[in-house]
Amino acid sequence: MRLSAAINSFKSSNLISWKTTGKLQQTLAGCIELSGKTLHSGKVSKVKIWPVFAGEGRYFEFHSNLIPASIDFVRESLLCTTLCKDGYKIRTVEHLLSALEAKGIDNCRIQIQSLDSEDTEVEVPIFDGSANAWVEAIEQVGRKEALDRCGNNVEKLAPHLSEPFYVSRNDSFMVAFPASKVHISCGIDFPKVNSFVLWYADC
Repeated sequence: MRLSAAINSFKSSNLISWKTTGKLQQTLAGCIELSGKTLHSGKVSKVKIWPVFAGEGRYFEFHSNLIPASIDFVRESLLCTTLCKDGYKIRTVEHLLSALEAKGIDNCRIQIQSLDSEDTEVEVPIFDGSANAWVEAIEQVGRKEALDRCGNNVEKLAPHLSEPFYVSRNDSFMVAFPASKVHISCGIDFPKVNSFVLWYADC
């Protein structure tokens, strides 16, 4: 199943259900501002991440256009994850979004700028090629309980998979199984150097 077909399958089926976690939604306790060179274009971009109200989720702001960090806006692209809405694209979002998820930031506005004001697409800075710079920045400002516009806290929901799901492309594949907690196993084969690397992670 191709990526576009996989996304449509998620949208149109009962594969995912949302359940309460017993936790409250969180946001940043302050503002983060980082800038750096991007991977694919080599341009410099600047990112500011702001706290927002509970229930607003994580979303990007680019040229005053708001693009939710949602599977609904994912577009197929080479060697990065791209979000697209109304002709505006934000590329290489995976490290930043992974850091926000890992550190429990459920709600934030991610304002991103390119040095060229005419650009209709922009990349998130790559830094050292990992999520480490984002994790450190989040830990430095901290997080706090997010309140809605009426001043109430809001419970956090989490997605639960109801049945196994499989997607593949060429010689790459991904399989997801229902489980009580997140456990990730991944590997990559380097046939030219006769090497196979395998990772495990429990969340």
